[in-house]
Amino acid sequence: MKLSHFALLALPLAFIGAASAQSVAQLKKHLLVLGEEKGYRHESVSHAMATIERLGQETGLWDTVIRTDTEVLTKKKLEYNAKNLNDFDAVLFFTAGELEMDSQQKADLLSFVHDDGKGFVGVHAATITFTEWPEYGKLIGGYFDEHPWGTFDAPILVEDPNFPGMQAWPQSFVLRDEIYQIRNFSRDGLRVLMRLDAGKLDLSNPKVHRTDRDFAVNWAKMYGKGRVYYTSLGHVKENWDNPQFQKMLTGAIKWAMGMTEADVTPRWAPTK
Repeated sequence: MKLSHFALLALPLAFIGAASAQSVAQLKKHLLVLGEEKGYRHESVSHAMATIERLGQETGLWDTVIRTDTEVLTKKKLEYNAKNLNDFDAVLFFTAGELEMDSQQKADLLSFVHDDGKGFVGVHAATITFTEWPEYGKLIGGYFDEHPWGTFDAPILVEDPNFPGMQAWPQSFVLRDEIYQIRNFSRDGLRVLMRLDAGKLDLSNPKVHRTDRDFAVNWAKMYGKGRVYYTSLGHVKENWDNPQFQKMLTGAIKWAMGMTEADVTPRWAPTK
């Protein structure tokens, strides 16, 4: 009778445990990571994708699907059990060049963010992607326009320490990476989170095209109902092992997937 009594007591606990596990599973988000490049190949892409998958596992916040092709970038039903955009909460691009997507796929990607309110995260060479597709430039916030200083000890200023993940960095720091100069970029439609400290740059470099001394490194913006985040960082493979960099990306992905909030109201560059 005692064994039977304890067994009966254990049943509700088992159900509670199962329900709790199911609840956690339902809270997990789904992230698509795309690492296809046409043209220049970045050596850090494979390690970047593996790191993002690991961060999702370690935090328990998201499951990751890694792809190096664009078939999944559609809302059209695919064969067998293949996933499409409808299965994800956000898409992350570490891409470059003109990817192979037809007009319907492009429309589906824009609708995924703009109309469905999903997330888009661009890393480093994502701004060298679809440079002949103006709507993509509006989505991500600008396009690559040289990296005047190559891979260097970049002097970086944090503009918005309140954005998720920015707390990992001091207000001013130096990080060795390759920072892009951005064209078709304006603060009118986005919030800059980090920028280069122009006072510590060689602005006489002939590849410097911006006359406003505004070299954004990270930004966040709304695109319709959706959330968009971009970082120029990530060229250097070792940075993907940097705990500060990982915390920054984790915060960005959480925000893009709607797991946390942030004020992304556009702001002018600080005067100092």
